[in-house]
Amino acid sequence: FLPEFLNRIDEVIVFHPLGREEIRQIVDLQLHNLSRLVEANGYTLEVTTAAKDLLAEEGYDPVYGARPLKRTIQQNIQNELANKLLSGDFEEGATIHVDAHEGLFLFSGR
Repeated sequence: FLPEFLNRIDEVIVFHPLGREEIRQIVDLQLHNLSRLVEANGYTLEVTTAAKDLLAEEGYDPVYGARPLKRTIQQNIQNELANKLLSGDFEEGATIHVDAHEGLFLFSGR
């Protein structure tokens, strides 16, 4: 490399691929943000470990890391939840339970 280029580098950062635990932490952070949004509208959101695991599996790409995760949560949880709320599937103030079974997300209200 040219010296002009090398002089512009401040430090070297080593990238390590994200592990399962780091992906789950990112899932928890994203779901916490969604949960706050749901609570602001008068509902409570509970997501099972199985649903979180499925989100982590579907939202992680070895090439792109966790970048697709936010989109995965939006498509599979947020959009579906919005449709169900708009269609009146849950009573006002309900606790909405999200689970996963055989690769599908299941919604129920209490």
